[in-house]
Amino acid sequence: MTPTRKRRLMMVLLIVLGVGTAAALALTAFNKNLMFFFSPSQVAAGEAPLNRSFRVGGMVKDNSVNRDDDGLTVRFIVHDNAKEVTIAYKGILPDLFREGQGIVAQGKLGSDGVFIADEVLAKHDENYMPPEVAAAMKPIGVDKQLKANN
Repeated sequence: MTPTRKRRLMMVLLIVLGVGTAAALALTAFNKNLMFFFSPSQVAAGEAPLNRSFRVGGMVKDNSVNRDDDGLTVRFIVHDNAKEVTIAYKGILPDLFREGQGIVAQGKLGSDGVFIADEVLAKHDENYMPPEVAAAMKPIGVDKQLKANN
């Protein structure tokens, strides 16, 4: 092999190695920032990750909202008519948050089974339900119940 071919081969190998490294770093960063959605039934079944952020959503159970003495910490229950998940959130809830309405919370599941929310998102009108929540509730027949009520 001539010195020119060796140089070209080394350049090609370095380029392939550089592109491969960049792709691996991009995929790793993408995987760390990926946010999955789980229904309360999936969380109760243990399908949700323990040490990773994810979203959980459903309907806020009536008479389940409790505020701690500090005034910012709120605990409430979200359900999908099959299972329930207790959510703890420290902060100001959205204006549209109320019992009986659909929400999506983002955070991590604690070791005690309580979901510690970093963010709570509320729906924007009485006919809206987040697509993830609607899809998660469809297998248990809640979508038919919601259509009948509207």
